[in-house]
Amino acid sequence: MKLYGIPNCNTVKKAQDWLKNNQNEFEFHDFKKKGITAEKLTEWFNAFGWEKVINKAGLTFKKLSKEEQTAINTADAALSYLMNNTSAIKRPIVEVNHKPVLLGFKEEEYQSLLAK
Repeated sequence: MKLYGIPNCNTVKKAQDWLKNNQNEFEFHDFKKKGITAEKLTEWFNAFGWEKVINKAGLTFKKLSKEEQTAINTADAALSYLMNNTSAIKRPIVEVNHKPVLLGFKEEEYQSLLAK
């Protein structure tokens, strides 16, 4: 299992705590430090939809002008934006057996998919 996010994000911390408390071993990938590939983002777009992978509630996206926000209207535009602004990726993202299964943290989703 792999958990993608940034360490100082409260939602990522909640997910990490839940995984630890439920005896789930995972590798953490800090995409602020390690970056992210276009291939990985494309996998996530295919799994969740590119619109959901952008964290529109976060400060990074909100700091954009309305014109800049509106210009992110295709998967290609989103890919380019997220490659250059990794903190705008919705987090955390959990992969099991190299397949993306969870986006964000909702305890009931984690419970139903990952509880042991």
